[in-house]
Amino acid sequence: MTTLYMLDTNMVSYIAKGHSKAARARMLNLNENETVCISVMTEAEVRCGLDKKPEAVALRERMEWFLGAMKVLPWTSKEAKAYGALRAKLETAGKTLQNMDIQIAAHAIATGAILVTKDKVFAQVDDLYARVNWATDLL
Repeated sequence: MTTLYMLDTNMVSYIAKGHSKAARARMLNLNENETVCISVMTEAEVRCGLDKKPEAVALRERMEWFLGAMKVLPWTSKEAKAYGALRAKLETAGKTLQNMDIQIAAHAIATGAILVTKDKVFAQVDDLYARVNWATDLL
């Protein structure tokens, strides 16, 4: 059985920019039963960040290369269903997450992926299959 890891937006940034050598090393050393992906929602967040910095040509080139090398999972009705249920559950419990974070979490839930994140906000999402932090070298 293959283990699917879904990188959140911050993890993509840490790896692509080289801010976390531990995260980059972990991604580059996947075993044959592991695969890595991102949600199309993460791609959208990365592209928004790039569009806010049109002068950052080198960063854009690095991120375009990274995005081109990644498996980007599409958003479908399955993810929309997981999103609706998750958002309703979080709101009922009085838990607040940014909408894009809920969408990324719902995508991981719908695909059975392990969410790779350093962001503690995802600790509020107990529906996640699992959550890991590859950026262990960052405080």
